Amino acid sequence: MGQSIEFGRFLSAMRSRLQPEPGANLTSRRVPGLRREEVARLADVSTDYYTRLEQGRNIHPSRSVLTSVARALQLNDAESAHMFDLLENCGGQATNPPPAQRVRASMRQLLDAVGDVPAVVLGRRTDVLASNRMARLLFADFPAMAREQRNYTRWIMLDPAARVLFRDWHAAASDAVATLRADIGRHPGDPAATALVGELAVNSEEFRQWWARHTVTRKSSGTLGLHHGVVGDVDIDFEHLLLPDDPDQSLRIYTAKNGSPTLDALKLLSSWGESSTPLSHPLSNSSEETT
Repeated sequence: MGQSIEFGRFLSAMRSRLQPEPGANLTSRRVPGLRREEVARLADVSTDYYTRLEQGRNIHPSRSVLTSVARALQLNDAESAHMFDLLENCGGQATNPPPAQRVRASMRQLLDAVGDVPAVVLGRRTDVLASNRMARLLFADFPAMAREQRNYTRWIMLDPAARVLFRDWHAAASDAVATLRADIGRHPGDPAATALVGELAVNSEEFRQWWARHTVTRKSSGTLGLHHGVVGDVDIDFEHLLLPDDPDQSLRIYTAKNGSPTLDALKLLSSWGESSTPLSHPLSNSSEETT
């Protein structure tokens, strides 16, 4: 039932962000967005039927109906996928905790082989499962953290160093929260995810606000602007690649354009890391990788 409630809350949140048509009477509206009857009309379903969807009382609509609802709510591909994930996980039956996440030895070899290219392996809940030397120099030494703290979203939301590192922290952090919500839609009933969301909600007002919006994202690429304490400003591109043998794991690789100041900065950072004691840097501590 909890997941069906999440399905209804997601529909309600998506409805609230839509603007009424020009000429609509706005003075009588007590809440933002479209009314349920307006979405129902756009989706070509009855108001009662759509109301039951938002209330979690009818969680077995056909795919064609949900496609119409997605179109009426103007959902993008990530949002539509999340909506279907929520629906498919509305069974309400208790599930066993998911198995432990493990990184193949060959993947660790790949991380080391790419050398001066920062790379990390992310798992469920945006857990950081593995990272290479350059990723630890550029971001944080996740292996040195306690096991339950090796999580990208937790780090970016709660670590003061992350707020300094990202030049647009709000954009990077809200994207991390949206990615976390998409993952939880695929894995309901995960006690570790529940604990993580609870911790973040208690300790971060921004997290509470972003989580309440039900925003989801599944970015496959992008650019991050960083202000690193050693090499200054860098603009680094990333590619987010799903691993075919384990759809719950992904490889994120960070690269810089040839001849760019960022590429020079990464080379400098690599040299600095080889000649300095890692403990002297607030974002990097020496440690062996663990799962």
